[in-house]
Amino acid sequence: MSLFAIPRRDLIVLALFSLVVLAMPIWLQPLGAAYPALMQKFVISAVFAIGFNILFGLTGYLSFGHAAFLGVGSYTAVWSFKLLTMDALPAMVFAVIVSGLFALIIGYLCLRRSGIYFSILTLAFAQMCYNLAYSVLTPITNGETSLQLTLSDPRVIDSALAPRGAGLPSAGLFGHAFSGLEGFYFCAVVLIIAFFVAQKIFSSPFGMMLRAIKSNQTRMNYTGFNTRPYALTAFVISGMYAGLAGALFAITDPLAGTERMQWTASGEVVLMTILGGVGTLVGPVIGAWLIEYFENIFSAFNEQILHRVFSWVPEGAQDVVVTIVSKFVGEGWQLTLGLLFMLVVIFMPGGVMEGVRRIASLFNRPPRRDPGAMRVQPAE
Repeated sequence: MSLFAIPRRDLIVLALFSLVVLAMPIWLQPLGAAYPALMQKFVISAVFAIGFNILFGLTGYLSFGHAAFLGVGSYTAVWSFKLLTMDALPAMVFAVIVSGLFALIIGYLCLRRSGIYFSILTLAFAQMCYNLAYSVLTPITNGETSLQLTLSDPRVIDSALAPRGAGLPSAGLFGHAFSGLEGFYFCAVVLIIAFFVAQKIFSSPFGMMLRAIKSNQTRMNYTGFNTRPYALTAFVISGMYAGLAGALFAITDPLAGTERMQWTASGEVVLMTILGGVGTLVGPVIGAWLIEYFENIFSAFNEQILHRVFSWVPEGAQDVVVTIVSKFVGEGWQLTLGLLFMLVVIFMPGGVMEGVRRIASLFNRPPRRDPGAMRVQPAE
């Protein structure tokens, strides 16, 4: 029971988080983002960011190569679909295990250094993995054309249970193929479970030890405490989260390409975590949702849409407004993201969650006491 026991405050946070995630088709509708494929990206990116935050947020180790584990998870899941079954659970289990083993090897080597040297090592390993997947390991990864399902795939478990269909199968659960919102809700449940596990890690003695490593690892080493096993465990758990996210990408779209292992994907999860709030539980999720929204909604804005948005502006000034705003949307959406990131880093170094705490503190301030009320009255 203690494994699933959770303090009341954490239980409230988990309940509110679950409600927000499961209600995404409702509250994303006014924002123009209530599409099953896009909502799947929202929740999968959140899983990726939560896992990265366990390493970066708790231990302070900044990895620039986490996209390697994302790619490994995707390739493992697709091979599970090709060789065994289209069921999502075995694909997720294999992806988490293989990514964890891969993270154990890379983490063991990279954690011999800290600081910027650790970051550069992880980036170097990720680029090696990307180039291997792109060229050397093409029999396994299919190179630049991506690893995809084919009609000739054995799928031994599915073939033993039921006759093959005419076309390519879809991923599903216990023989039921996902379609539309079903795929989103499956990923949403996985996100909620991943969030709960992160909650347990944050509040556990292990999490406290990781915070101590981040606070002053040198002092811990001087006291004779070996911090490497704890940092390595955090690295492996973080890699397993990334592998899980990669498997979910493959479940919603059964292919795996080298683009998921590029350094830009690693940089993106760093931005997600910093933008939302490093070391917080909800912050990386908010950061992931913001970046996915900018990438998929802002990038779709064109001048025609902007003219409709600013139809209330007088005709003479409308063209000027549209011309200026068009530089920050569409192909220029990254300019808006860059400006937002700069503002957050300069004015709210703790990310969006720091802004939330500042606003909350305005309402939680104790009332000022009247200095005159504390004045001692002279005795009569």
